[in-house]
Amino acid sequence: MTAISHISTPLLDIAYEQAGPRSGRPVILLHGWPDDARTWDRVLPSLHGAGLRTFSPYLRGFGPTRFRSAATPRSGQLTALAQDALDLATALGLGKFVILGHDWGARAAYIATAIAPERISHCVSLSVGWGTNHPDQALSLRQARNYWYHWFMALERGAEAFRRDGEGFARLMWDSWGPQGWYSQAEFAATARSFANPDWTQIVLHSYRHRWGNAEGDPAYDPLEIRVRSAPVIQVPTLVIHGAVDGSNDQAMSAGREGVFSGPYRRFVLDGVGHFPSREVPEPVAKAVIECGVQPR
Repeated sequence: MTAISHISTPLLDIAYEQAGPRSGRPVILLHGWPDDARTWDRVLPSLHGAGLRTFSPYLRGFGPTRFRSAATPRSGQLTALAQDALDLATALGLGKFVILGHDWGARAAYIATAIAPERISHCVSLSVGWGTNHPDQALSLRQARNYWYHWFMALERGAEAFRRDGEGFARLMWDSWGPQGWYSQAEFAATARSFANPDWTQIVLHSYRHRWGNAEGDPAYDPLEIRVRSAPVIQVPTLVIHGAVDGSNDQAMSAGREGVFSGPYRRFVLDGVGHFPSREVPEPVAKAVIECGVQPR
């Protein structure tokens, strides 16, 4: 495993892993839930071989990342995650960079790209479509069923179940979101260590409750919430990768969204792949990312 570095942003002491050629085009990789920076391990060698320099942070509430002040609201809202990514890029002194995200990280990547297109050269999203964050969005019955855990966490009974056994809850998600036997117990255990962060439970519950209007957001992000409420058109080249048997976000959630992208846009659906493409089929994922034009010229 790559050594963990730390850097301070206005709100966080962000733990991150960096690797690849120092002169390479920078790529920030944002993991999702329930996951951590280990989700990129099998993709990184190919990205580095293509000349890319990678920065893989642990999101707020995960792993060694910590809030700098006890007074900062433990918000899991998606705009906060997007701002964290932009703050990280600023702290690292990055110029224009590629942003690549999965699950929560994909939603944060879209938002960061929408609000700061001048800073991002390419946006790559795994397992999530843009324009699917609003509480009033229409959902198919199939997708409403997939999101059972969202609704369960909105109830105090569900929140208490999550507080009591968050790791078991997370394991159920891994078991439910991909083909049977897709991961090893050692792989899950390596990632589950990141769930011991003292803010993990609060961040997760707030994130899913806020997403559906069941919790107030941090007022500091109100201006960003207003800007992204209408899912502004994304202007930069964008690649979407979705597993055909994703048990969390059905592949239909990223289909037919060409109208919310004004730059070059491509979407790949991977047969037989579930919710964790970078873990399940890292080689096709890395190949698609490299071929979308992110490598230095």
